[in-house]
Amino acid sequence: MPESPGGETLTHTPLRNNLIQRVRYLPALPPDSAEISAGLQCIISSLCVSVMRKRKNSADHDSSFTSSLLDGRSDLKHCNKTTDAGSEAEGSGKAMGRRYKRGGLMWRLKRIMIWVLGIYIAIPVIIKLCPSIQAKLVFLNFVRVPYFIDLKRPQDQGLNHTHNFYLQPEEGINIGVWHTVPVVMWREAQGKDAEWFEKSFQPNHPVILYLHGNAGTRGGDHRVQLYKVLSSLGYHVVTFDYRGWGDSEGSPSEEGMTSDALFLYQWIKQRIGQKHLYIWGHSLGTGVATNLVRRLCDRGTPPDALILESPFTNIREEAKSHPFSMIYRYLPGFDWFFLDAITANDIRFASDENVNHISCPVLILHAEDDTVVPFQLGKKLYDLAAQSKSLNGHKVQFIPFPNSLGYRHKFIYKSPQLPNILSDFLSMSHPHV
Repeated sequence: MPESPGGETLTHTPLRNNLIQRVRYLPALPPDSAEISAGLQCIISSLCVSVMRKRKNSADHDSSFTSSLLDGRSDLKHCNKTTDAGSEAEGSGKAMGRRYKRGGLMWRLKRIMIWVLGIYIAIPVIIKLCPSIQAKLVFLNFVRVPYFIDLKRPQDQGLNHTHNFYLQPEEGINIGVWHTVPVVMWREAQGKDAEWFEKSFQPNHPVILYLHGNAGTRGGDHRVQLYKVLSSLGYHVVTFDYRGWGDSEGSPSEEGMTSDALFLYQWIKQRIGQKHLYIWGHSLGTGVATNLVRRLCDRGTPPDALILESPFTNIREEAKSHPFSMIYRYLPGFDWFFLDAITANDIRFASDENVNHISCPVLILHAEDDTVVPFQLGKKLYDLAAQSKSLNGHKVQFIPFPNSLGYRHKFIYKSPQLPNILSDFLSMSHPHV
């Protein structure tokens, strides 16, 4: 096999054979052509060696490139494996984070539940240890609604025919009073002083002493609206804030409230003589009203009629039925924790007992959708009054207002039937009225 000038053995490749054939068929050469031909073959062999080297180098390069690619694929696989491992670690971390968040949320909810449970248990204990708190919850005299009202200026509430003044039922205690004259006297009442308002009782217009419920003042909106209705029907309306309410001095108590009502009743009676005087109580004021009427009847001087709006039987039954007591109503020891605390403050408002000592006509008004004083308590009081021996011979009437009217606890004044209800009841009780 021919060798290259460098001594390397050449392989008979197609390229080399082709070149040698071309040299053999060259045109005639000079005499020394044999040497030239040998030289050309040597050159061709050298060229083939160069080509073979280049091809070998190219093959080595391709092999190294292929190896590089394979190594790259291997690295890529390793990278993918690393990335997958990182993704798995990241996913695991997120899952742990979610579990941690859920665990933290559950811990916060547990803490909140513990606090709520602690407060739920603490309230009955605190009330039992401090019964005066329960008294404040019954009276709610610290709740003054509407706020920022000037009780010295009833005209700001649309009562331009109303006079504000103060009386002193006991030494050191002044109570705020409003006197609203019948609407027919509205124009004449403008700019008049206290003396004119006292003399205004002289004409033949009946008087209603209004006893409001807990919370708020004599200037409460639903109360003002009722004054206007009664005034338009031809009644004088006298109302006041019990001691401890509104701008009245002193501290609230059942005895104090009843004493204030009795004092004002006597004050009115002294100024109207034999004219008709009716007592109207609403909500907690119905308990004050039955207390007052019982005392008057025991003295032999009953009022001309008693009107009870949204009444209850006694404060214990009312407290047990009140929406505020709903979360504790079925708690073991409810009576001991809450109701006995009311009794400890000498708060009873026992209208169910008082009706057995009352001897005057009684009208009871109650809305079926009343959520503060349940309708069944008013109905129960009526049933007791209807069976009372002391009320035998006196008219006792119960007027329910259906749910569909939406009068609830304090909007009976909106009833268009109210004027007829009052006139029918009072005319039958006193035919000459």
